[in-house]
Amino acid sequence: MDAKKREALERAGWKVGDVQELLDLSDEEMAVIEIRARLAQQVRRLRCAQKLTQAQLAARIGTSQPRIANVEKGDATIDALVQSLVVLGATRKEIGEVVAEEAVTG
Repeated sequence: MDAKKREALERAGWKVGDVQELLDLSDEEMAVIEIRARLAQQVRRLRCAQKLTQAQLAARIGTSQPRIANVEKGDATIDALVQSLVVLGATRKEIGEVVAEEAVTG
């Protein structure tokens, strides 16, 4: 958000903050959420790059398509995210690089 817009909102009585502030998350909780989101994005990127449907990926893993939809939304355990990446051919190093990415701040 640009400074001008932020100032206008604050003058109008709005409080401007980020998700971490709004949900009162610790730095550690926020880090886990960011890691989960990056892993989920990578699952989708790899699946799409391989021109697989969610149902096809689900069949490879032995789960359901709705479960893969949840994985891609980040609504899954870290285990499910990593398992999906491994099945898609991601190496340990590639998964580590996704986890190690620095958070993008607004």
